[in-house]
Amino acid sequence: MVNQYGEQLYWQIRRIVFDHDDANDVLQNTLIKCWTHRDEFQGKSNIKTWLTRIAINEALDFLRKKKREQNFCSESDEGISNQLSSDPYFDGDHTLTLLQEALATLPDVQRTVFTLRYYDEMKYAQMSEVLKTSEGALKASYHLAVKKITEYLKTHD
Repeated sequence: MVNQYGEQLYWQIRRIVFDHDDANDVLQNTLIKCWTHRDEFQGKSNIKTWLTRIAINEALDFLRKKKREQNFCSESDEGISNQLSSDPYFDGDHTLTLLQEALATLPDVQRTVFTLRYYDEMKYAQMSEVLKTSEGALKASYHLAVKKITEYLKTHD
């Protein structure tokens, strides 16, 4: 499970929580949860879908916990820039940094939908299964996310 899905799950988590160390922690929690609840997997969906659902839920739970603990409302533009520039695993250019800053301004659900669609090229039907919501709601979230990102990039470029 780790060898086959670990890297993909890491990047799905990383795009939600941004920080390498946080992503590793969430991935570890995800894999532990998957292992301890493996008997509950009924095979009604693809194993990859089941793992992705757990990873995304763990990442979103992590963000909610972080917000409560640190009175953390959202990353500031400057905070994400500083965080990315000091991250030895981030090798993006100015445009990618701006995109990450724009993503940080999105609500958690919109950011999740955008990353699954944009980076993972996940179809809405599969996303609906993973996130347990309608395809229409996902399309609306994606459209709003794209609109907000576009506006952010126009004003910060």
